[in-house]
Amino acid sequence: MRKRRLPERMVCLTVLVCVVVLSACVGPWRDRYLDNGVKRLSQEQIVERFGPPHTAKTPALGGDTVWTYRFPMSDKELRPWNPTNLTSGPKTKPPSASPFGKSLQGAEDSYRDPLYCYRYTLSFDDAKILKNWKREDCVPRTDDNESSP
Repeated sequence: MRKRRLPERMVCLTVLVCVVVLSACVGPWRDRYLDNGVKRLSQEQIVERFGPPHTAKTPALGGDTVWTYRFPMSDKELRPWNPTNLTSGPKTKPPSASPFGKSLQGAEDSYRDPLYCYRYTLSFDDAKILKNWKREDCVPRTDDNESSP
C-alpha cells in the first residue's frame, strides 16, 4: 500500500507545481485579448470590447493610427494568482466619514483594493488592423533632465 501512495503524491505535487508556474504567466484579460489579436483584430472589434478610445490620432499623410485607453486595475486583476491576493484583510481604508454622519463610501469598516491606472497604446495599420500594443503606468510625465537653480 505504501508504494502506491508515493507515486500518487508525486503526481499531485507535479500537477500543483505546473498549475502554479502556468498561472504566474496569467495577466490582465486585456493583455491576453490584445496579444491574441495582433494582426487579427480590427478597430471595430476593439471598440466592441473596450468602447471608444480615449484618444485617437490618425496621421493625415498616412501611417499608423494610434489609440489610447486608460483603465483602472486592482492587484487582483494584475496578478490574479498572487498568494497575497488570497488573504482577506484590509488593503486601503475608505475616505474618512462625512461630516453629516455617514460615510459617502458605505460602511466605516469596509475596505477596498487599491486601484492603479494603466494606459494601453494601440497601433493600427492602414487596413485598420491591430499592429502592436503596449501597456504603461498612467503617471504624469516629468522631465528628468530638469535641474533646479
